[in-house]
Amino acid sequence: MQVAILAHEKFPGRAKTAVGILRYADYEVEAILDRDRSGERVSDYLSDVQDAPIVSEMDDVPDVDALVIGIAPIGGGFDESWRSDVRTALERGCDVISGLHYFLEDDDEFTRLAEENDCDIWDVRKPHDDLTVSHGVATDVDAEIVLTVGTDCSVGKMTATLELLEAAKEQGASAGFIPTGQTGIMIDGWGNPIDRVVSDFTAGAVEEMILERGDDYDYLFVEGQGSIVHPAYSAVTCGILHGSMADKLVLCHEAGKEAIHGYESFSLPSIEEYVSLYENLARPVHEAEIVAGAINTSGIEGDGSARGAVESYESELGAPATDPVRFDADEVLEAIL
Repeated sequence: MQVAILAHEKFPGRAKTAVGILRYADYEVEAILDRDRSGERVSDYLSDVQDAPIVSEMDDVPDVDALVIGIAPIGGGFDESWRSDVRTALERGCDVISGLHYFLEDDDEFTRLAEENDCDIWDVRKPHDDLTVSHGVATDVDAEIVLTVGTDCSVGKMTATLELLEAAKEQGASAGFIPTGQTGIMIDGWGNPIDRVVSDFTAGAVEEMILERGDDYDYLFVEGQGSIVHPAYSAVTCGILHGSMADKLVLCHEAGKEAIHGYESFSLPSIEEYVSLYENLARPVHEAEIVAGAINTSGIEGDGSARGAVESYESELGAPATDPVRFDADEVLEAIL
């Protein structure tokens, strides 16, 4: 499918959905919409993903099948400055795919245009109606459950999950993916949007996916969300941890990060404290151990300095670690598999 991705004023640093699709999805990306970078190209910023031109608005996009909202702002709201691009896409008969908490299919104008032009709106974060509480049975599946957890939101949990998944497959392991967020769902085409689920059903929504795929693979790599210390998102983190009944955890961190994104008055605890927090919280439901780490070194220039950051993180963590985008994941996979 050919798509355009809306990432106004956020590409690439704060447009993780856009970057995730460029790196991992089967979509052919024909253009990125970003008013601030019009006339440039994806390759001017990212070298390890498919390339595409950056344009200022939907009117500048060639024929595509769909427009994807490629931004995940805090709170998941819809910016009215995007309305003209969504309107143009629907008028051209393009489907619209959105991972916002604001459901486009509940917007009267967008619904009317979709009907008039025979196109679809997919609100990825809209959970299905049959979710229920967890029954505490995720551990009954054949697969070993590997969950990425984080020191903060937006540190690279989805990226680490997918990189480790692909590396495991390359080593011949039977491995499947459990997507829990909007980008992972867009990439894999299925999943439950855990941060939109009624709180009582959060663990159950994860368990449902584990049960669906758990006997088809030897390993399931579960995409983590948020952080156990995040003042806004910790409930989602705990729900995934308990619902998945993970066997092994991979702690994800961003090099140099000292405070929680968007809540800078909250300092990050030590890595040692994170290990204790996650393992102790998991234990009453199903004992899990942090066996490896993934560190995002994208903000560090030069592989030598990045390797230094990885080594420092390994020392703090007391377990093998890597930047799975920048370096190989052999030692980390050995600890996991």
